[in-house]
Amino acid sequence: MSTQSTPGIDDGTATDHPSRSDGFVRGMSGLIGGPLGDHAVALDRPAGRERRFWTATRIVLALVCLTLALHWVQKSPCQDGAWQNNVQYTRFCYTDVLALYYAERLNEGAVPYRDHPVEYPVLTGYFMGALGLPVHALGDGNPDLNQGMWFYNLNALVLGALAVATVAVILALRRRRPWDAALFALAPALLLTATVNWDLLAIGLAAFGLLAWARSRPALAGVLLGLAGAAKMWPLFLLGPILVLALRAGRLRAALTALGTALVSLVVVNLPAAVPYRENWDRFFELNTTRAIDWGTLWYIGRYLDGKAGGADPADLGPFEWLNANIPALNALSYALFGVACLGVAVLALLAPRRPRLAQLAFLVVAAFLIFSKVWSQQFVLWLLPLVVLARPKWGAFLAWQLAEVCYFAAFYGELLGASTSRPVFPEGVFVLAATLRLTTVVVLCVLVVREILRPEEDAVRATYADDPDGGVLDGASDAPWFDRWRRRPAERTPDPAIA
Repeated sequence: MSTQSTPGIDDGTATDHPSRSDGFVRGMSGLIGGPLGDHAVALDRPAGRERRFWTATRIVLALVCLTLALHWVQKSPCQDGAWQNNVQYTRFCYTDVLALYYAERLNEGAVPYRDHPVEYPVLTGYFMGALGLPVHALGDGNPDLNQGMWFYNLNALVLGALAVATVAVILALRRRRPWDAALFALAPALLLTATVNWDLLAIGLAAFGLLAWARSRPALAGVLLGLAGAAKMWPLFLLGPILVLALRAGRLRAALTALGTALVSLVVVNLPAAVPYRENWDRFFELNTTRAIDWGTLWYIGRYLDGKAGGADPADLGPFEWLNANIPALNALSYALFGVACLGVAVLALLAPRRPRLAQLAFLVVAAFLIFSKVWSQQFVLWLLPLVVLARPKWGAFLAWQLAEVCYFAAFYGELLGASTSRPVFPEGVFVLAATLRLTTVVVLCVLVVREILRPEEDAVRATYADDPDGGVLDGASDAPWFDRWRRRPAERTPDPAIA
């Protein structure tokens, strides 16, 4: 069994410095004098000794606050809700938070699910109501109050706090690698999409769920992941990697505990809306079942190629266009491809020379869901941010991906403006190219994570930690006896002394 370190505990080990350990940052540091010197490294003293105020942790937390403040400024042209002359598109400031305050009738005092169907899972609906209904009550007798602006700013404050909490969780999980959290704190995707929707609610809960698992508290981890899954569905996918890794390590009891408490919390949260208001509660599932191919997805790119390769006969549908006209077949194929990808991740976890880290498998599963999904909204990039930071904290490929996301963000708003004015801002091929670049960079990140699973000596986190700082009961655990017997080759078996 490898030496085990307690997750989240600073044991005095020297802090990792990207200018020394990360090839991309080391190369870029040449522009400002080269990697961090020995004197500066010596200033990182173990816990309990005198430190400078601006530690890496405080710097990273300040950076995420700065990013969120800039995001608020970037969204400020839309905060009054007037949205004249397509300002929400020309200024890149559209947000569902403000638009749905009116679309979901919160401005009329409608209670989510009871009075109005909601297109999101229940915890997001509850969250909207918990913030929206007091704003409506406050503004009901005060006509001068801009309810939409108050609602947006209240949401921005809470969602921003969840983003800061997510960074704090990453810092707790990476005490020896605090600069990894700067990937999240400085991400252009966070700057552009933090409050486009309520995704940070699920991200914050999922992050605390991963922290609870890392602290060897599987029941609490399950509750938190179940709550996160009640806000957005994707955090439930994290339970699969936990189960597979626990199977390989022979620690199924902890994984089943997390799975059980996640299901219980998911059911408990859904019941108050699902039982009395079944039709309104079912809106989320109905919308996802009947929705056609959405902008920017793999399937959307395929439809564009169908149009380029298709014949003159409009009835001669290409394969992707046919899928768009046959939604049940599209759903079945999308789910089947995601299922195959999950099976591939499970096989990878069992065949890898060393048990993969939880974050690596979690990133691959969520990325596979986005790659094969028929919907890939602009803010879904936030789902991958904390996972890629924990799975592969290297700056080069991360920045390439973020650049692709920024290009897609700009192209997407151009597409929205063109659709709104019926005057294309640029050729459709530009938007398809941006979507292809985004898809490609996510696939490249997946390939790089898979390579580091197969070559654990290239894993930056394992170069700093003995095993898996996110693993909880799996951190430092040996493979299960059944797994050792299954993997052992005849040539590796211990000779029988009687025969010798």
